[in-house]
Amino acid sequence: MPKKYWLMKSEPTVFSFDDLMAKPDATDHWEGVRNYQARNYMKAMNKGDLALFYHSNCEIPGVIGITEIVREAYPDHTSWDPSSQYFDPKSAPEKPRWYMVDVKAKKKLKKIVSLNELRGVDELRGMKVLQKGQRLSVMPVTKEEFEKILEIEKEKR
Repeated sequence: MPKKYWLMKSEPTVFSFDDLMAKPDATDHWEGVRNYQARNYMKAMNKGDLALFYHSNCEIPGVIGITEIVREAYPDHTSWDPSSQYFDPKSAPEKPRWYMVDVKAKKKLKKIVSLNELRGVDELRGMKVLQKGQRLSVMPVTKEEFEKILEIEKEKR
């Protein structure tokens, strides 16, 4: 099955790329997604897929690193925990509503590729993250978009 590419957004004050890098084996689960479309995207992820790690709602939003999907979608247990901020009373172990994946940090970019930079690249015009109203925390990117962002990062060194 061909590899797919994704963009996963997180606010650095909630969970940053450095937080992921500090985890054992630089691996953690991506829990707390409570949007059906983002959930469906996660359910479409395969082990070995790559994702751009994007910092949002911060001074310089943009791509900060690369992660790999190391475990495919499985039920998000935080939705069953009444003490969790991600609790959903309509979700249950026998009928889960929400899912998560495990990600592993692959590479921190030498320089962030900012949202403003992304907007200035013609080849990236179709990226979902650049579209008005696209606020999903998980979304697909094309192989060409993924590679173009890595090319921009190399040019910045």
